[in-house]
Amino acid sequence: MSTRSFNRYLALIRVLFGNPLARGLLRSLNKEIDGGSALELALARYSGSKVAIPFECRVNTYILSLIMKVGSIIFGADEELAKEYLRDPAVRKGFVLIMKGLAEYGPTVPQKLPAPFLIVWNFTNLCNLKCMHCYQNAGKQLSNELSLDGKLLAVDMLDKAGVASIAFSGGEPLIHPHFLRVAAEASSRGMYLAVATNGIALSNKTFAYKVKKAGVRYLEISLDSPIPMEHDRFRGVEGAWRRTIEGIRNAVKLGFTTAIATTITRFNINYVEQMVELADDLGVNKIVFFNFIPVGRGKNILSLDLDPIERERLLRDLVRLNRKYDVEVLSTAPQYSRVSLQLSGGEEVSPTHFYIGGDPGIEALADFIGGCGAGRIYAALQPNGDVTPCVFMPIKVGNIMERDFGEIWQNSEILRRLRDRELLKGFCGKCPYKYVCGGCRARAYAYYSNFLEIDPGCIFNLNRWRKIRNISLELSKGENKLKMASTQY
Repeated sequence: MSTRSFNRYLALIRVLFGNPLARGLLRSLNKEIDGGSALELALARYSGSKVAIPFECRVNTYILSLIMKVGSIIFGADEELAKEYLRDPAVRKGFVLIMKGLAEYGPTVPQKLPAPFLIVWNFTNLCNLKCMHCYQNAGKQLSNELSLDGKLLAVDMLDKAGVASIAFSGGEPLIHPHFLRVAAEASSRGMYLAVATNGIALSNKTFAYKVKKAGVRYLEISLDSPIPMEHDRFRGVEGAWRRTIEGIRNAVKLGFTTAIATTITRFNINYVEQMVELADDLGVNKIVFFNFIPVGRGKNILSLDLDPIERERLLRDLVRLNRKYDVEVLSTAPQYSRVSLQLSGGEEVSPTHFYIGGDPGIEALADFIGGCGAGRIYAALQPNGDVTPCVFMPIKVGNIMERDFGEIWQNSEILRRLRDRELLKGFCGKCPYKYVCGGCRARAYAYYSNFLEIDPGCIFNLNRWRKIRNISLELSKGENKLKMASTQY
């Protein structure tokens, strides 16, 4: 199946429904009726799914189908391919979000949405590893984590807001006793389910099968080195590498869309191609090189962060490796979009910051709105119900036990500012690639305590990075002098 063809279809939707008449039609469908969203039901009927359509929606459904059919002919988009994707409830949910965004805001750059595509849910703080870079500082379960009823309420709230996908993270979500029950509930709502995991629980094939039965479709399994001892040292538990590899093999055998997630630092920068080769040999669908964010325990290994020159070389290597190997090679660094665009002569833009993909339809939805998605196309849910713009950006914008998620998403001033690329400071605000990249807002916050500041990891901000490094070195020298002085007394 051609993702490019589906991308063309998404571009067509944006053009067709950018005019006032079509937006009026979308607004008339943008309502809840018996059986669900009128717009979602109309798309289901258009795709060929057998669903009952209330009489009052039939005329608008016919007009919607006619517009899309005519537009497909004019733009040369593959209508049958689009219908095939739209039979997937999760893709329909994503489409509905785009259409509701167009109805409410019109075409915007980047496109504003009434709800995020994706919620990354830090399901628990409980974890069975002790990773050096853990953004969550995970280990023991927190006393104020949501109860089972609270978690099920969260699923209901996210579904009603229109969220298309949930990526469970942690801590380690798969070792929490509530996981299978909550995942099954979210899956029954038509959401696309992903899990970010260290993979150890999946080394038990019986349990891995239960995860699949619960409705999880995508597994992103962390592996930081092709060398067992080095991975174990970084992850803090001996034998972790072996069990993680077993988990990856079980995931592939059971038919999950499977990815390896590698947080890239100076610790493993020399093993990039070996990691890609290992991913290719294991038969996973993709390998995602995660941008290191100095947050949580990651603050303790700040010296392992790549400088802008190292990151630029890495991203260029990843584009090359993506062409060389069968496995798809991605990065969550938003600059990867810009680099892939430059190296392909403007023909390819790799999706970033929307790493739960796997199905071509889901990935195409990400391509539709590229760049850093923090607070814009996704948000994070913490174990206690706090909402933050990103798992790497510990800024509370609300709590779902106190306010409805939809209200938090629509009314947060912090999220509103994150969605406006015109507010970006320094070169990020002037950059010609700010709409396909926008810089990593979490890195800006980690280094400057201001999410609108420049991303110091970008090659265009090399001078600012050098200033940060000089300050860090001076602080380190000062701390060493204090330590030496204290030993004299």
